[in-house]
Amino acid sequence: MAILEDIAFTVRAGEALAITGSSGSGKSTLLGLLAGLDVPSAGSVHLAGHDLFGLDEDGRARLRASHVGFVFQSFQLLPNLTALENVMLPLELAGQPAREAAEAMLERVGLGQRLHHYPRTLSGGEQQRVSLARAFVVKPTLLFADEPTGSLDAATGDRVIDLMFALQREQGATLVLVTHDAALASRCERQLVLAAGRVVNSN
Repeated sequence: MAILEDIAFTVRAGEALAITGSSGSGKSTLLGLLAGLDVPSAGSVHLAGHDLFGLDEDGRARLRASHVGFVFQSFQLLPNLTALENVMLPLELAGQPAREAAEAMLERVGLGQRLHHYPRTLSGGEQQRVSLARAFVVKPTLLFADEPTGSLDAATGDRVIDLMFALQREQGATLVLVTHDAALASRCERQLVLAAGRVVNSN
């Protein structure tokens, strides 16, 4: 049984696209395919001029490292690294100077005084701001965000989302956002609505 069927769309550079739909509609599965984290049984995804599934797993990882940032509902911070070390990590893996850029990005997200704190000592909102800093420090051309406010209270979530959109505009990044929150989706230029693995509306 296919999870997703007959899905075809293009995301323009610099655009913010929301993928919405009820639980089980295929939103997170689609995001995993768009990022090349999952491999489809049929079809293709083109990212930055590359056919993702024409590349092997290492090739897809290299493409993500050079073009893509991620923000997840569960933060996905490494617990044994400080906030600063978590943000430095993608730069270090890319062989780029890391500390100064990571410190500046944490300052930008309002955590300049929390550089040496470990995730367990940070609030949920602070952890998600570290995640944003880690995603944007590499200046990605494309940001994938999967229910980025799902673990946060409404007020904290609003502040995180304001920051995410501000950073997206500052860097000119393309945003693909998975959310069940209609108000959040409405902040994007376009929405793709899924139901039972199919696109039922695109505007």
